[in-house]
Amino acid sequence: MDHSGHGMTMDLPPFTLGRGLEWSADPFFLIACLAGLALYGWGVVRLVRRGDKWPVGRTVAFVIGVLSIVLVMCTQLNDYGMVMFSVHMVQHMVISMVSPILILLGAPITLALRALPTAGRGRKGPRELLLMFLHSHYMRIVTHPAFTIPLFIASLYGLYFTPLFDFLMGSKPGHIAMMVHFLAVGLVFFWPIMGVDPGPHRPGYLMRMLELFAGMPFHAFFGIALMMASEPMVETFKNPPASLGIEALSDQNAAGGIAWAFSEIPSVLVLVALLFQWYASDQRQARREDRAADRNGDKELEAYNAYLSSLHARGN
Repeated sequence: MDHSGHGMTMDLPPFTLGRGLEWSADPFFLIACLAGLALYGWGVVRLVRRGDKWPVGRTVAFVIGVLSIVLVMCTQLNDYGMVMFSVHMVQHMVISMVSPILILLGAPITLALRALPTAGRGRKGPRELLLMFLHSHYMRIVTHPAFTIPLFIASLYGLYFTPLFDFLMGSKPGHIAMMVHFLAVGLVFFWPIMGVDPGPHRPGYLMRMLELFAGMPFHAFFGIALMMASEPMVETFKNPPASLGIEALSDQNAAGGIAWAFSEIPSVLVLVALLFQWYASDQRQARREDRAADRNGDKELEAYNAYLSSLHARGN
């Protein structure tokens, strides 16, 4: 029985990390990832050629983020993930919570806005259409926490604890759609919180931290529910192939442990990124205030000194 359509059969040998990391490319994700890397590279080269700078750290973050998708979707992790709940959960956690964070730190939208040429007066090219999309009513809705947090939670409970998961896992297009959904949910959830790119919803840093911690506990609760279950909860993984040598309930418990552990990792990564961004923002604000003081001859300080002098004169 072929589940994924790219070489995975029911007689997979017992899982080992070495076997899981063997190459087994999903054409959709391979082409998409290569296209993403090529477009990002084109943007960086275009900036460099005209004498502009682009932070190396952003490029590194984006490349690692895309490669993390390749890691879980173009290796036998994708094959084992069709029949092992624990391996599937690794795929889910990476593509929804690690890949989006790294891709967002790469600031691909900012790069596109800087690299794409303007279409000219009265015309609309790719850059103008991207700006319209960023400022659209649709984007204001999908990046608002009233939408992103429930979506983040529903992607766990509304998928795994309903027949929808089994339906999507029953076909290759369904499986691809589910993984694309996980990636998209991660992007729209983390973008307003720690994304470098401009967006319609950008609250203060304290509020961003609250948004982060509003969603993360539900991941932990989901993991705990899987770990404490006394019977398999997902039909797809109830009868693993005998060749794997695993028991469905213990594999589900392992999946729950992975979901619980991963809820902590992105929280730390995002919190560190937020603190750095907050510090950098304060530094930029201080530099702006210093430049303003230089331009106006530090009038506020002069006025304060004059006020102190007047008090001193009155005292005498």
